[in-house]
Amino acid sequence: MAEFIPVDPFDIVIFGGTGDLSKRKLIPALFHRFLDGQIDKTCRIVGVARSKLSQSDFAELAKVACQAATSEWSEAAWEKFASLLEYIAMDITKAGKDWDVLKGYLTNDGRPQIFYLATTPLIYVDVCKTLGDVGLNTPNARLVLEKPIGTDLESARAINEGVGAVFDERAIYRIDHYLGKETVQNLIVLRFANALFEPVWSRNAIDHVQITVAEDIGLEGRADYYDRSGAVRDMIQNHLLQLLCLTAMEPPNSLDADDVRTEKIKVLKALKPYTAETVGQNSVKAQYEAGLVHGEKVSSYLDTLSAEDAQSETETFAALKVSIENGRWAGVPFYLRTGKRMEARRSSIMIQFKPTPHPLFNSADRVPNRLVMRLQPDEGMRLFMQIKEPGPGGMRLKYLPLDLSYAENFTVRYPDAYERLLMDVVRGNLALFMSRDEVEAAWRWVDQLLASWEESEQALETYAAGSQGPMQSAIMLDRDGREWWEQ
Repeated sequence: MAEFIPVDPFDIVIFGGTGDLSKRKLIPALFHRFLDGQIDKTCRIVGVARSKLSQSDFAELAKVACQAATSEWSEAAWEKFASLLEYIAMDITKAGKDWDVLKGYLTNDGRPQIFYLATTPLIYVDVCKTLGDVGLNTPNARLVLEKPIGTDLESARAINEGVGAVFDERAIYRIDHYLGKETVQNLIVLRFANALFEPVWSRNAIDHVQITVAEDIGLEGRADYYDRSGAVRDMIQNHLLQLLCLTAMEPPNSLDADDVRTEKIKVLKALKPYTAETVGQNSVKAQYEAGLVHGEKVSSYLDTLSAEDAQSETETFAALKVSIENGRWAGVPFYLRTGKRMEARRSSIMIQFKPTPHPLFNSADRVPNRLVMRLQPDEGMRLFMQIKEPGPGGMRLKYLPLDLSYAENFTVRYPDAYERLLMDVVRGNLALFMSRDEVEAAWRWVDQLLASWEESEQALETYAAGSQGPMQSAIMLDRDGREWWEQ
């Protein structure tokens, strides 16, 4: 059974405390860590928002959120956790007397004071400036920023510079919840704690890599944001590129944040840029039309938008063939794919190894080894390999996985991504958070992709909701003699 080590007492202020992220993820994450004894009863959890709620209203909002996220409910445990909660309604972009009330909720004993900006990135700089004006950018303050950090390189730099003028870089935690998933963490262990894999983790043995983040949901109330962003800005710039970095990076000197980040930045800088001449063969962008998802009819992307946006060219799907120009990965394509309203919710990293050099067995049975790391919905790893099928009648091969399912092998509940990352903020561990240089290197490459699409006037394809994406995505791999892994 996992042992949960208590963290030191802390205070956390959630700006946007009544918002969707706070209700779905942050407050339940803190409640689960409290249930497991990691959070001290002297901690303070302060929700801040514009909504004119009373303390009891906020507590009820938090209770409903925690009940929805908890399978075993205890009213006694809830009452203890509720005693940690406070709420204040205020405009967080302007200094005023409300900030004195907020200060009064915080404990001045040198403990970490965490300011979580679960707000639109458009006000990150304004909020940080106000935190500085009221004197809350103390040496024990830590700032958590949700993605996206900007919409391009220029806006990302503006946010980083504005936030960095108030908080030291070592106090800024740019969160990507995919980095807190157990399977992503296990990828690091798999690569660097097992001598079996390091010798084959390169172009010498690996044919190609596929990274897929598919969603079956649509816009879910985020139409205004999503139509300004699209799949590349919303998912590839952060989630998929971070997964690519962890898959492809060189062994860091240590697990210290600076060492891990250094290796990830090297990968981002080694990504081959797109041009107007190459982008057509190596990328696909598409938008979903009406279709069936899990047997239910859903509208097209355009039908979910307001009338003035009814001709939107925003991509809801993107597939990319990516090259990493270094000695380890030269000639190994990385295929990235993400989309909304796909057939199923699924995130995975698939490593396909090269076939055996000599066809000793029937060529029809020569299926390559594959290592599949499933991030969601059922986290785990499977190593597909050939074995002899039992019985007489000749040498018949069977393609089966060695299976490590978290649900089957670890029967206790393990913390989700936000739980892990919040505790790392308290501990001051930056290794699972993005640095300024990482964010800007990712945007630099993504900006080149988007500019190449615009310059080449690449067509926006379509795909039916509930499908695996547009046919052109499959054709892109077929040209290389490969196909998407769909299991």
